[in-house]
Amino acid sequence: MQKILILGAGRSATSLIAYLHQRASENQWEITIGEMNLALAKEKTSEFPNAHLIEFDIENNEQVHEEISKTDLVISMLPARFHIIPAKKCAELGKNMVTASYLTDDIKELSSEYESKGAHCLMELGLDPGIDHMSAMKVLDRLREEGHELTAFETFTGGLLSEDRENDNPWKYKFTWNPRNVVLAGQGYVKFIQEGRYKYIPYHHLFQRTEVIHIPGHGYFEGYANRDSLKYLDLYKLRGINTLYRGTLRRLGYCKGWDIFVQLGATEDTYELENVGELTHRQFINSFLQYNPGDSIELKLAHYLSIGLESEEMYKLKWLDLFTDELVGLDRGTPAQILEHILKKKWTLNEEDRDLIVMWHKFEYLDKGESKQIQAHMVVEGENQTDTAMSKTVGLPLAIAAENVLNGTINMPGVHIPTHKEIYEPILIELDKMGFEFSEREVEY
Repeated sequence: MQKILILGAGRSATSLIAYLHQRASENQWEITIGEMNLALAKEKTSEFPNAHLIEFDIENNEQVHEEISKTDLVISMLPARFHIIPAKKCAELGKNMVTASYLTDDIKELSSEYESKGAHCLMELGLDPGIDHMSAMKVLDRLREEGHELTAFETFTGGLLSEDRENDNPWKYKFTWNPRNVVLAGQGYVKFIQEGRYKYIPYHHLFQRTEVIHIPGHGYFEGYANRDSLKYLDLYKLRGINTLYRGTLRRLGYCKGWDIFVQLGATEDTYELENVGELTHRQFINSFLQYNPGDSIELKLAHYLSIGLESEEMYKLKWLDLFTDELVGLDRGTPAQILEHILKKKWTLNEEDRDLIVMWHKFEYLDKGESKQIQAHMVVEGENQTDTAMSKTVGLPLAIAAENVLNGTINMPGVHIPTHKEIYEPILIELDKMGFEFSEREVEY
């Protein structure tokens, strides 16, 4: 009997838990779910009466040691900052661990310890990062095997609303992933290569520099650059490539609206505002504008950002109720935390909502000196606010990876991400059987 310990039962764990429990009997797995909020865990496992639930505190060292010591594989669905705790314990005890989060330097340093124990620590097994790596490497490896010279690679992913659920929402967007990550998106630095030139975009210009992408059957989207693309030069074996660009997808017009919050300073997360308990939506916006009692807040904002009072951007802000006298509803917070709290009131999925995942890759290469281009895309639609496309595309590849580690199909001890064929191939084969397939086409240019 192999034992699996799932740490955390958040919004992306639904499909993961369902997949593993449906296969538990045939694989002789014993599954334990450790969650601080037991009510949440019970909700996630309501259809699986045999689920073993425990109240779990990742900062309780004694409990961490006890639970991991008696399991064969840990699936960490914890907030990213906590992954290092089970990762160190798994390395120490020679246990396997998988997670969807980004690989960090401190976990990467554990690779030799995992390898010496014959154990695996596989990270970046979700959607982005995750399916993006796997689907890209499948094509990149094929083009290399065919002897082609790669000249450009671009990839974009977006978590959006299903088209028929956008209705009168002018943003055509709601939170389908961690709201805080959405509010803080793009902060730090952005690096990429374009036509052989290293490019950098400062945060205050990020949402002004977008590109339009067309996906057959699904229309047009806009993409903005995502973090540091340069670290994928080695991960994807792309040293010498002319263009390397990773980005995030949104519906057309979103970025112009979001840029207003950036220019105002409403996404700042380094200081707290005063008297937050008495702050209204309207006062929150006014906090960032000059003092002029003779002008309305709407007029001051329009003048400050050079937008029209009847512009599409202003309508987007009005739709969010940002000019009302409704109390924010927090006692304290940074501008980013307050903005997130306000946005949740309109951007939280309701029972009728369905989300949409869109992923797009572009590969350019030379075939005997002739320039060619391949575009590939995947579109996944959620079923409801619980069985979301995000939950499926994050949880299912993670669950499939766990299954393949336990049955020995994936056997690469050490710390890895799924850029190796031995890891990505069995996962993509299973995802394809489940309907998560990429449509690939050659494009004339």
